[in-house]
Amino acid sequence: MTAAPLPADEYRRLLDLARYQILDTGQDETFDRITRLAARVLNVPVAVLNLVDQHRQWGKSAYGLGDTTAPRHDSFCAWTILDDRPLVVENAPQDARFRQNPMVTGAPHIHMYAGAPLISPAGHRIGTLCVTDDKPHPLSPGDLQALQDLAAIAMNELELRRQQLEAQHDAQAQRQQVAELRRTLEQARILEGVSSLMDLDLEPEAATLAAASLISEAIGADYAGLLTWHGDSFTVQAAHHQPGLPAQVLALAEQLPHLPGGVTRTLRGLDRPLYLANYAAHPQALPALVEAGVAQAAWVPLGEGEAGPTLLLALRVQGHAVTDWRAGDRTLLEAAGRTIRHALQRHAALQQVHEQARQDALTGLFNRRAFDEDLDTREAAGEPFALALVDVDGLKGVNDTEGHAQGDRLLQVFGAALAAQVGEGGAAYRVGGDEFALLVPDQSQEELLERIDVAMGAAQQITVQRTGASTGVVRWNDAPSRSTRLTLADERMYAAKRRRHATQQH
Repeated sequence: MTAAPLPADEYRRLLDLARYQILDTGQDETFDRITRLAARVLNVPVAVLNLVDQHRQWGKSAYGLGDTTAPRHDSFCAWTILDDRPLVVENAPQDARFRQNPMVTGAPHIHMYAGAPLISPAGHRIGTLCVTDDKPHPLSPGDLQALQDLAAIAMNELELRRQQLEAQHDAQAQRQQVAELRRTLEQARILEGVSSLMDLDLEPEAATLAAASLISEAIGADYAGLLTWHGDSFTVQAAHHQPGLPAQVLALAEQLPHLPGGVTRTLRGLDRPLYLANYAAHPQALPALVEAGVAQAAWVPLGEGEAGPTLLLALRVQGHAVTDWRAGDRTLLEAAGRTIRHALQRHAALQQVHEQARQDALTGLFNRRAFDEDLDTREAAGEPFALALVDVDGLKGVNDTEGHAQGDRLLQVFGAALAAQVGEGGAAYRVGGDEFALLVPDQSQEELLERIDVAMGAAQQITVQRTGASTGVVRWNDAPSRSTRLTLADERMYAAKRRRHATQQH
């Protein structure tokens, strides 16, 4: 027995066959009518509609036989798809290609085979409509033409079915697109509402509670609350709950802070949302909440409130129609979280400026008070840092010859350039009339002096007077305490000033 060779276009043929999504589908009366008609018209006991896959022939419809699936190397149809014309085998037991074929030596004992290829609009032969008989059965030219006509009808049905499937797929995709657009618009509406709430003249806590309620209702949460940390403990304020919620869940605000352990106690420093689709499966799940029916939980960080870090807690209970935190839920929660977080940060910044007046009015830099507070903070943190005290030389000359407005402009340009040079984690301060300071993460004196020289270079462009910057740099390990660091920086600054004056006199 000889297996059929592969068609020259085999790869493209298989891709074309896959487009019809027909393999391994169920019975279809449309194709059964064609095989019944083929058997009747050609007066044969067996008619089959076969598709030839990579390693097998698979029967979509068969009249006179059961399952016609067979390995491709045993397939008569694999020979038929090599040509556009019908393949006729009049005496299979005498044909060298088929006499050892199991379908010849055994059931259905094929003696005569005739197959017409199913030719797709792309020109690929993806299968056959074939007839067989277990005894000699000559076929006339009219018989073969009828077989070809029926094969063409079958191919038309396959093509129609493909087009319908693609139309259904396109319609489904369009419905999904419309649904996604609606969800996006709804999310935009919710986010707009959250933003509006945070802009109202409300206390941050009240605005955040109202925003949390709006968000939670939009995602279908059964319960939502705000968790605010106070040191190592926290409090819970209910923001939203669905009617009919179990009493154990409603009592969450009172119970949760007093229950030992739990997921929440590990989340004080949470900086990204945490979603649990199966709360009970978490190793730190609280039995009381599991017994109350909590199924899903989400924690979304909202930034620093007035008391401390704040989280939005959203819960769904057993039996909820949605069994996971969907992509849309997460998108809305995270976008709303950012909106609230930014609003809280803005409020905190404005409050801080208002209460502490930490900003220098002329340059926009931090002032002396801010410098003292920030230096204390860095000292307490115990992390390496460097500080620089800077005195602008030549300011009096600018004021005397070009006017105080130009002197102010010199300070403003220097301050802006200095702020641009401090880098990440650093801050620039105006601590006196012509005195500035820098606090930055630990770095070498050379690097810090270079930053200050760049800033001074920018300031020197606005005046014809001789100006410069005398700087004293101290790294955190140059002196043992705050006061000694400041004293050392001051001494180094005045030493630099003396050297500058000596150089100018010579």
